[in-house]
Amino acid sequence: MRTVSRMVGEWIGRLGAVWMDGQIAELRPRPGARNIYLVLRDPDVDMSLTVVADAALIGGVSPPLEQGQRILVHAKPEYWTGRGNLQFRAKEIRPVGLGTLLEQLERLRALLAAEGIFSPERKKALPFLPRRIGLVCGRNSAAMHDVLVNVEDRWPGIPFEVREVAVQGVQAVAGVTEAVQELDAISDVDVIVIARGGGSVEDLLPFSNESLVRAVAACRTPVVSAIGHEQDAPLLDLVADFRASTPTDAAKRIVPSWQEQFSIISALQARAFSIVSTRLERESTLVDDTLRRIRARVAAQIDGAGQDIEHLAARVRALSPAATLDRGYAIVTTTMRDIIRDPGELAIGQQLRVQVAKGSFAVEVRQNSAEES
Repeated sequence: MRTVSRMVGEWIGRLGAVWMDGQIAELRPRPGARNIYLVLRDPDVDMSLTVVADAALIGGVSPPLEQGQRILVHAKPEYWTGRGNLQFRAKEIRPVGLGTLLEQLERLRALLAAEGIFSPERKKALPFLPRRIGLVCGRNSAAMHDVLVNVEDRWPGIPFEVREVAVQGVQAVAGVTEAVQELDAISDVDVIVIARGGGSVEDLLPFSNESLVRAVAACRTPVVSAIGHEQDAPLLDLVADFRASTPTDAAKRIVPSWQEQFSIISALQARAFSIVSTRLERESTLVDDTLRRIRARVAAQIDGAGQDIEHLAARVRALSPAATLDRGYAIVTTTMRDIIRDPGELAIGQQLRVQVAKGSFAVEVRQNSAEES
């Protein structure tokens, strides 16, 4: 084993110094110690290295180093064969200024934009009324309180899945990313809110981390960014499906107000009643007008038919025997009601009946004109 350890040490010893960019995850200064150890963490992945530096080198850095700070370290790897430990001996340490960080963020933004991660076509619509809301926020934070209280006020009873994690410092990226992935895997979580109550550009750097941005882009659940920093929007704002200006604004965006919906429904009911009433009134007027026209038409037809009946009755009367009788004529019939048309048909002494306008009477044939002729 010692042969392997020695060979590894010799190989590492031949490596030269390298520049590393990282975040101070742990700083352990000890009074009077010649060496100071710090843990340098990769800001994008869960990976760290131990760096040892002379106390004089650490003391000469301005401003003084502190946990969570981004630094550039020029260091040479060292391998301790006895313990099998790898560490880096710092030769130079440079704090990363805000300008440098912003330049790095701009390069990352351009890279991700070129991939289409921020494209509007990828944005998912927020649900009208989510079954369950996922919330990622700081532990017992004001941002959590703002979201919970305002959602309850707007639509009481909606359940939450809350993940309280670090939203600042070296653990923020891993904590927020893991929480988002957990919530995205819950089937009835219809929207995820990532909330924080603002902060400095440095405080918000975790929300521009490439790993977190890609994790949000991969979510099947709509994500709302509610970081609350208007001046320098973190990259999370660009990849999220919706950007809220504050946690309170996020609550207003993810659930409707029951008072507003009740007012809308009441207005729609009133409008529907007005439309139906107007339609019924119009139809009633149309029916009344139609009935009046029908009645007028029927009355006219009845009047016309009455006049036709009178004319027909007059014609019938003019053509009837009664009209002839009224003019003084008479109808002579036998006792069997046969009309006499020829005197030659009669015999002397034959009984006849004479019908006149006012009645009838019996006669006897005493003379037959046909015989005289």
